[in-house]
Amino acid sequence: MYRETAKLLLYSSLGEDAILTRLADIFRDWESNASDKPSLISRIYTQVKRLLDLATVYGFNHNLWQNYLTFLIMTNENSFTLTCERVGATAGGSVNHFAKADLAIFKRLFSFDFGPIERDLGIDCFTVLTHYQAIPKKAQMYYRTVSEKVQALSQAIDAATTADEVFQLVTAHYRDCGVGMFGLNRAFRLDDAGELVAINNIDRVMLSDLIGYEVQKKTLRDNTEAFVQGRSCNNMLLYGDAGTGKSTSVKAILNEYYDQGLRMIEIYKHQFGLLSSVIARVKNRNYRFMIFIDDLSFEEHEVEYKFLKAVIEGGVETRPANVLIVATSNRRHLVKETWKDKADMEYENDIHRSDTMEEKLSLAARFGCSICYNNPNRQQYHDIVKGIAARFPELGLTEEQLLLEANKWEVRHGGVSGRTAQQFVNYIAGLKKS
Repeated sequence: MYRETAKLLLYSSLGEDAILTRLADIFRDWESNASDKPSLISRIYTQVKRLLDLATVYGFNHNLWQNYLTFLIMTNENSFTLTCERVGATAGGSVNHFAKADLAIFKRLFSFDFGPIERDLGIDCFTVLTHYQAIPKKAQMYYRTVSEKVQALSQAIDAATTADEVFQLVTAHYRDCGVGMFGLNRAFRLDDAGELVAINNIDRVMLSDLIGYEVQKKTLRDNTEAFVQGRSCNNMLLYGDAGTGKSTSVKAILNEYYDQGLRMIEIYKHQFGLLSSVIARVKNRNYRFMIFIDDLSFEEHEVEYKFLKAVIEGGVETRPANVLIVATSNRRHLVKETWKDKADMEYENDIHRSDTMEEKLSLAARFGCSICYNNPNRQQYHDIVKGIAARFPELGLTEEQLLLEANKWEVRHGGVSGRTAQQFVNYIAGLKKS
């Protein structure tokens, strides 16, 4: 194994702690008798456990060894893979020679013979890994979309008979899906260290699932289409009453345009200082990124909005064309305003807006596309209730019974809204299933 990994060129940056690197070191020590058998077994089991942990996270199955090698191919960001992501494989490019050689190595590793080391050490872990039967689990418990892509490409590579065929399969994946975690996932968040972490359990809602708000949905869709197609567009602010579907609309638009290269990075208010570094990381990738800020608002003493203003418009560096800022808020102007902000100058019944107020209002003005979501009226509330309830035929209520109970519910739970309607239907559906 180490003889093969030593020949990798473009894909050589696996990392010293990669499972493949560690296993190659173990095989080197085994062949040279540089370590005793108990130590070798312990080291092998450590890497096998890591592989099992990875398989659990990403839902690998059947041949975990081949799934792992495919995962490495799909996530290795190097000069070749990033170029393929942007423009595809260029016919006749000299780099293709090195890429084909590396992929031929991975193809040979696909059928690596673990028999000799298993017989010598009296273990069978590699045999089990290559004929693995995963325990069925819910989609929310693993990265389902990643699992499906990895296993599909893994099976295709295994069935390939030539290095050229493997090259075509892999470069087609880079062209269609991209490389790295951006190619495998649709949404990300920032961890405490400022690193991007994929979000596993994404709400699969679509815009058609949001009942009503047709004008708002059309505006959102038009601006997003312009963005993913590389045309002129505006940063978006979805504002209005609580529970009206603002955040749901953003998640839905991600699901609708994911296959056209749209990705989302969710960021929180206390992380605004990291915005510039996040944008610098994604600006040269062949994706369209929505920087999503949910429930955005600022109190009088909070000044984080200054970071956001500089990133959106006003800083020295222009916002990249593949980055769009999308925020939701219950406040139209985002920053809390007080009457004392207007007290800068007053005479002859004219109020001259103070510099403080101008500073606060300038943030909302940087969102060129503002979409208002108001609470529905009574009839619209009933339409939403009926639309959601139609997805639960087991409820067994007449329309009159359904709306009567819905009216009782909204009186006790904060008035009419899409969220109130959803919570009401969830409640009665839960009663029927109990």
